[in-house]
Amino acid sequence: MGIVAGLDSSPDFTRIVVCDSDTGAVLRQGYAPHPVEGPEGGGRPADVDPQAWLLSLGEAAGGGLLEGVQAIGVSAQANSVVPLDAQGNTVRPAMVGGDKRSQVAAADLIDALGGREAWAQAVGSVPQAAQPVTKLRWLARTEPEAAARTAVLLQAHDWLVWQLLGRPAGRTTDRGEASGTGYWSAATGGYRPDLVELALGHRAMLPEVIGPADAAGTTPEGLLISAGTGETQAAAFGLGIGLGDAVVSLGASGSVMAVHTEPLVDQSGMITALADATGMHLPVVTTLNAVRTLRGAAELLGVPDLESLSELAMKSTPGSHGLVLLPYLEGERTPHLPHTAGTLSGLRRESMRPEHLARAAFEGMLCGLADALDVLRGRGVDVRRVFLLGAAAELPAVQAAAPALFGTQVVVPQPADYAAIGSARQAAWALGASRGTLDPRTPPVWQGAVAQVLEPGEELAVGQAVRQQFVSVREQTHPGALRA
Repeated sequence: MGIVAGLDSSPDFTRIVVCDSDTGAVLRQGYAPHPVEGPEGGGRPADVDPQAWLLSLGEAAGGGLLEGVQAIGVSAQANSVVPLDAQGNTVRPAMVGGDKRSQVAAADLIDALGGREAWAQAVGSVPQAAQPVTKLRWLARTEPEAAARTAVLLQAHDWLVWQLLGRPAGRTTDRGEASGTGYWSAATGGYRPDLVELALGHRAMLPEVIGPADAAGTTPEGLLISAGTGETQAAAFGLGIGLGDAVVSLGASGSVMAVHTEPLVDQSGMITALADATGMHLPVVTTLNAVRTLRGAAELLGVPDLESLSELAMKSTPGSHGLVLLPYLEGERTPHLPHTAGTLSGLRRESMRPEHLARAAFEGMLCGLADALDVLRGRGVDVRRVFLLGAAAELPAVQAAAPALFGTQVVVPQPADYAAIGSARQAAWALGASRGTLDPRTPPVWQGAVAQVLEPGEELAVGQAVRQQFVSVREQTHPGALRA
């Protein structure tokens, strides 16, 4: 068929991969940071001029990178709001990322609709501070003039696709991106304009939600642009996960997502009911404490880096001689304990050694993520294999403990630009569907990620005993916290 490109506009940079449309082999790639300043003091997220995304896109695509490309897929950071006026100009800079400014607005919105159950029935989940619907409420309360001028609502990927197509009259998005807004229901496949009005004070134009294999349009130069999607959905698509697969991402905070056949309705606030890039569903559960737990332990123990912490932990044994760390250092979202602190339990003279504390930090982090996996399992989501992402997934102490604590096979893919690869795969799908060479219901089969495969094996029983030790301490310290 030829060659296609995938473009991922993350919070900090644009990355482009050019792939063979039949096999997915990466032929060439480009990269450029966004020319924007970081967050202001005090942790407040930066508001970003969307033109910065276009500038880095142009730089990343320099040097003839896109020569011969026939189709492009676009993914971008989720939870962004690009408010436009009736002429298509930005009313104010885009609101991006996990926005603490809108925490009060989230609580305000929950009450305004009649509580968490009302939101769960409307759109599948409860509004969070980062979501577009909550940012709209903040905008209406804090910048009423800007809110009043807002006529069109886009997210980052929607805006980029619209720009690439030459700013046509119609604007599009996909199910994956729409599902994170807080005003689109995965259950009905439709918008809730009344929730936009509830948040913003009036209704606004919303992009048309097109199918996974549909094309958003063709550029003036004749390049096909696929539907595009959010960064999370694109990464899942690039990894090639399917039913029975979950992805555990180890960042400062952690996230667990899994492919599911139907949308979940969750009033607990623990599950975000996303749709994926294939027509299926992608429920996500977030923990606030993942690698930050390891970094805190490294500082406490005076070791220089996570590799040294891992080496120290490997000198201990499963169960850390009875030490259990509940890693709720920043409070926690799963379980919902926003104002709590971490707990170290099981201190005895023989357990008070650096290697046991190091091991307890790894086990505590992984058990917290296993709790998140269990939230999905408890709702009927099948998890037979876990893909483990992030630099910490390479650490020996993580790889030694994860399969037995998760109770399943663990796959550690080689580091790669999976969101960009997923976007390219979507471009190949849309190109094939438009030519009649691919079924619009079945994505192209690309070569899988190069990965290590780890089995729980004989350690399974020991791992489950360690997990039970963690659960017992959690229940004793925070009774019933994980019940939805």
